[in-house]
Amino acid sequence: MYPLSSQKRSWTFANEAQLQVFRVEQNTKYIEEHQNDVPPSASLESYFLTPAEERLLLKQYEIYLVDFCRRFDPPMPKCVIGTAFHYFKRFYLNNTPMDYHPKEILATCVFVACKVEEFNVSINQFVNNIKGDRNKATDIVLSNELLLIGQLNYYLTIHNPFRPIEGFLIDIKTRSNMQNPERLRPQIDSFIDSTFFTDACLLHTPSQIGLAAVLHAASKEQENLDSYVTDLLFVSAREKLPSLIDAVRKIRMLVKNYQPPDREKVKAIEKKLEKCRNQNNNPDSELYKERLRRLYTDEDDLPAEDGSFHIADVSSDTSAMNISQ
Repeated sequence: MYPLSSQKRSWTFANEAQLQVFRVEQNTKYIEEHQNDVPPSASLESYFLTPAEERLLLKQYEIYLVDFCRRFDPPMPKCVIGTAFHYFKRFYLNNTPMDYHPKEILATCVFVACKVEEFNVSINQFVNNIKGDRNKATDIVLSNELLLIGQLNYYLTIHNPFRPIEGFLIDIKTRSNMQNPERLRPQIDSFIDSTFFTDACLLHTPSQIGLAAVLHAASKEQENLDSYVTDLLFVSAREKLPSLIDAVRKIRMLVKNYQPPDREKVKAIEKKLEKCRNQNNNPDSELYKERLRRLYTDEDDLPAEDGSFHIADVSSDTSAMNISQ
């Protein structure tokens, strides 16, 4: 149950300002650790990503995440997408894109979400949905899997809003006067898809997000569910009504105020990222290749310098793991 879950205890926060503090801390920490990498002709701000640039970049990769999941073969359940979004957002509260490129973490989030939500696909099936070098993609996803799980503090169970939504619809059919509540589904699904691009899942409970989606859909269908909420849903707990109304209003405002990232700005940020990212975590760098060599092999079994070693083979180009096209 959500009230007793790690999601409520460890991954639901008071407000957006608290999330911003975490993100700025990670950005500052990385810059302090890597400031000696800055060329003499560059300033810290021109060389490293700012917190605002990181947010813009991650917004673009959230769009890629949805696109990747929607064209996935076999078709992916909604719960997998919701869980992957939770993982992606949680990971970048404790890390910066300069340390771990979102392209690689995105794919790992989806792969782990498939496992947790029991959407059974093998790693071969999974990487068949990724364009480019699939052997290299396999290495990247698998090498990042334990990293991701650790950064999530091993809290992998996610409470998505889909189950509360089903409960609300059943209750509306049973106790309200609305005709054919099923017609709300398209607007509900659209609203939930929109919440993925906001921080709603880090700030509000699944039932609050679900109710906000239902009330939004009802308003779009020229229906009024106010009396259902006040006279039926919370008739025995009216003291909770003001906080619920406030939460629903905030969720709807998050969705309303969302602005898609400017693609040209994102391209400039990605170009900047290639210079300032941590090369120890860059699959296209020799540092990364050497680290994985020593991680997965005994000292006496290190491969010869003929490039035959398979893990994180950097012989391919930087498009080896392409999920954004």
